[in-house]
Amino acid sequence: MIPTDFYRGRRLRTSPAMRELVRENQVTANDLVMLYFVIDTDDENFKKEIPSMPGQFQLSLKQLEIKVAEAVNNGLKALMLFGIPKTKDELGSGAYDDNGIIQKATRMLKAHWPELIILADTCLCEYTSHGHCGVVKNQYVQNDPTLNLLARTAVSQARAGADIIAPSDMMDGRVAAIRAALDEEGFINVPIMSYAVKYASSFYGPFREAAEGAPKFGDRKTYQMDPPNVREAMREAAADLEEGADMLMVKPGQPYLDIVRLVRDNFDTPVAVYQVSGEYAMIKAAALNGWVDEQSIVMESLVGFKRAGADLILSYFTEDVLKVLK
Repeated sequence: MIPTDFYRGRRLRTSPAMRELVRENQVTANDLVMLYFVIDTDDENFKKEIPSMPGQFQLSLKQLEIKVAEAVNNGLKALMLFGIPKTKDELGSGAYDDNGIIQKATRMLKAHWPELIILADTCLCEYTSHGHCGVVKNQYVQNDPTLNLLARTAVSQARAGADIIAPSDMMDGRVAAIRAALDEEGFINVPIMSYAVKYASSFYGPFREAAEGAPKFGDRKTYQMDPPNVREAMREAAADLEEGADMLMVKPGQPYLDIVRLVRDNFDTPVAVYQVSGEYAMIKAAALNGWVDEQSIVMESLVGFKRAGADLILSYFTEDVLKVLK
């Protein structure tokens, strides 16, 4: 005789409507941030696909406008910009140039879509001739001399209209320096989304091709976090909040879901997660080879971030997901 007093969990899975009714986590347009690479060029038709990131492009200002217009029509609420300047130098001066590519792109987007939330990646690596995220002396990235340049970059980005400043450099004290500079210039209402927990990850490979920002020597392990460390992530997050961060980010995403959950459980601030270029490239490669269903696996990966506790998801799949949600 079959017992009848066991738990019947399948009762709540009997149909799509039933499953949706009791669904605990879901991804919406409000959760997503798209990422764009904009290049400073006189060719307004410039649109170059990134070989390691199929479907992603380096874009001129005009082509960025076209792409964003379509995405906004599909429900895009927020985006982050990465800039590729015409020239680079040792101090990354293009990052804090009021006529730099990110500043020009921000002003253009705000003129068209004032309500669109623009996050500015605040770092020097895309603008330095050596490819590192700060001032270099004797082939070592100097922490304190870099802070002033990051603060100048943040103020310039805010002046151009950026809604959120997102420092990704991982210099000690950069949140405090940026907060002080923003407040001094009157940008007291511009929040900081700190890349608080950013690991020195191998998953960033395709990004360095896309942003043309690979280090010319060494690596970034003296300032980005060591992947095996967990407790250190909590110290970094707590320090950034103490210095004035309004939101925290964990980067990369999928391999660090345990860190996302720990940050969520330990801090009440909004938590973002970045599904980085390597994660995107792996899913794309598998999908292009017919090994996985792209739409299904993307949606499953994004809901995994929500389940782990993320409030915001930065993903190169955002444009495609918006079409599905729409």
